[in-house]
Amino acid sequence: MSLDSQQERSAAQFDRQAGNYGRGHILEDTRDVRELLALISEPKGRALDVATGGGHAGLALAKAGYEVVLGDLAPAMIANAVNLLKEEGFEVESALFPAERFPFPDASFDLVSCRVAPHHFSDVASFVREAFRVLKSGGYFMVIDGSLADGDPETAAWLHQVEKLRDPSHGRLLDRREWTDLATDAGFDVIHAELLPMNQPDLEWYFKAAATPEENRAKVRELIATASPQVRSTMKLIDDDGPIRWTWQRLSMLCKKP
Repeated sequence: MSLDSQQERSAAQFDRQAGNYGRGHILEDTRDVRELLALISEPKGRALDVATGGGHAGLALAKAGYEVVLGDLAPAMIANAVNLLKEEGFEVESALFPAERFPFPDASFDLVSCRVAPHHFSDVASFVREAFRVLKSGGYFMVIDGSLADGDPETAAWLHQVEKLRDPSHGRLLDRREWTDLATDAGFDVIHAELLPMNQPDLEWYFKAAATPEENRAKVRELIATASPQVRSTMKLIDDDGPIRWTWQRLSMLCKKP
């Protein structure tokens, strides 16, 4: 499996930290997946969960009746995700591949999903085009990821710095308009694209999940302490005497291939 530098960083990071993304992780709550599935009149068929991570979205799809294929570029993540679904009684296929290049033929899936991962990708446009390619006509494309309000470069720049220091495999968060433009450019009809506020756990929890070095933790804390009024207001930043928390935006997008 040939990887570019960004993909190599992601594969190494998530192979090391795979054990932190299983049961008990905040992504185990898959209400966001179920809410998008409710917009599909007849959920059925074969589903590909790209960058499956801990396998939580894949499990939600299996429970909804899909025949699931799990994909990721980190071997430990794939192994753990497959085990999670097996523990719940589901036998699934799996494959190692980068999100920008799927090892599947055209029109081979009824749904492609990707949850809280595209901000690590080296080429999001290629990922969207690949999703379009492997979907059957009438198939659905589901994306859930951290995002930003449209037209706020100051907050985007601040959050990019924070996330890159916290986890060097971070790429870039896209705002809702960028996502819908990528989807329509690839040929999709956008059915739903909504930003929903998500309260972050304690910052120290995020440091632990990513094994952030202490030097980078100090830099993140300094960025928080010096954040502008605009960033503080937009992120609902809390950094008083208690745990450091903020609210970020999560995109929930569902598209359909004509």
